[in-house]
Amino acid sequence: MSSALNGLKVLDVTQVMAGPFCCQLLGDLGADVTKVEPVGNGDAARTGLGTRLAGGESSAFLAVNRNKRSIAIDLKSPGGREVFHRLAGTADVLVENFRPGVTSRLGIDYPTITKINPRIVYASISGFGQTGPYASRPGYDLIAQAMSGVMSVNGEPGSDPLKCGIPIADLSAGLFGVIGILAAHAARETTGAGQHIDVSLYESALALSIWETAELWATGEVPGPVGSAHRMSAPYQKLRTADGHIVIGANNQRLWSALCTVLGRPDLQSDARFMANADRMRHRDELTAVLESALMEWRSDELVAALLEAGVPAAPIQDYRQACDDPHTTARDMVVTMKHPVEGEIRGLGIPVKMSVTPGAVRRAAPMLGQHTDEVLAEAGFTAEQSTSLRSSGDVA
Repeated sequence: MSSALNGLKVLDVTQVMAGPFCCQLLGDLGADVTKVEPVGNGDAARTGLGTRLAGGESSAFLAVNRNKRSIAIDLKSPGGREVFHRLAGTADVLVENFRPGVTSRLGIDYPTITKINPRIVYASISGFGQTGPYASRPGYDLIAQAMSGVMSVNGEPGSDPLKCGIPIADLSAGLFGVIGILAAHAARETTGAGQHIDVSLYESALALSIWETAELWATGEVPGPVGSAHRMSAPYQKLRTADGHIVIGANNQRLWSALCTVLGRPDLQSDARFMANADRMRHRDELTAVLESALMEWRSDELVAALLEAGVPAAPIQDYRQACDDPHTTARDMVVTMKHPVEGEIRGLGIPVKMSVTPGAVRRAAPMLGQHTDEVLAEAGFTAEQSTSLRSSGDVA
């Protein structure tokens, strides 16, 4: 069965996280992704990040570079640049995550590439975007989380600013990049022309701050951290039980009533502090104390089962080993295995978008550096002799 993006040719000129994640998602959906890496060490994630596996590969690199082929090109050499221009001439999509200005110095910027291929969809992912007073600043997930406001609302009330546990700015920039690329590709079907897409980690993190900015503009008050609680409703948070913690989402009156019934505390429904959501929000600390007192009579697994039976959203708090071993994770194919040429069988996360007619697929593990150089050159029309010459000169590897 064909994948949705079968036939879409993508040049991945990115490193580390946001860009590689964007291109991996395209590859998962069927695109033919060619990763262009620097001659020598390749993507910085190969040597600078992650745990080294038995064969010497980086776990970080393997996590965001599957469904890709690798060619190593020296973009600073005229010969390497010529090779890249040949590849760009037949590509549908190019994704880069250099700091603004670098692609121009290398001769692979959008104005240059669009002259070679007017139909190309060219996506730039950077820390702060291609314009604005911070455009030249380095782009890191930590920096974007700090400046976008994300760190100011993470953690418990009264705590110091705290980074989100996952690289939310990097990952959301990759996701927004995919959205922009697919939208531009759809527009090209009508106009016949490509376009430049500008995505930043900063704006991506800020764009996810829906409830926080809504509260800011509605009340004039700067939102702060609320821990595991919800900014707009209560109870919707982590709560302590006799043997640990669970989460409960009783975020409307029907669910609140059902929760009180399960806990054997129907009196709470008539308590003036907790009658309506606005009351519960205003007295959240008192609500938490009252609920946890009742929950201390329950084991976590027993309470979760009782709440679900009553229709109240509830769940245990799992670590990643538990989540990856969960039978629902298995049933939904969210842990997959791949064969790597050096590391052997490795595991990765599955494809979260399930498509009924054109499903995505994990076709290959992340490539070795330059593993497909000869193959990609041949497809671009280079002869075996030319490929040998390019290797000898160091333009490719």
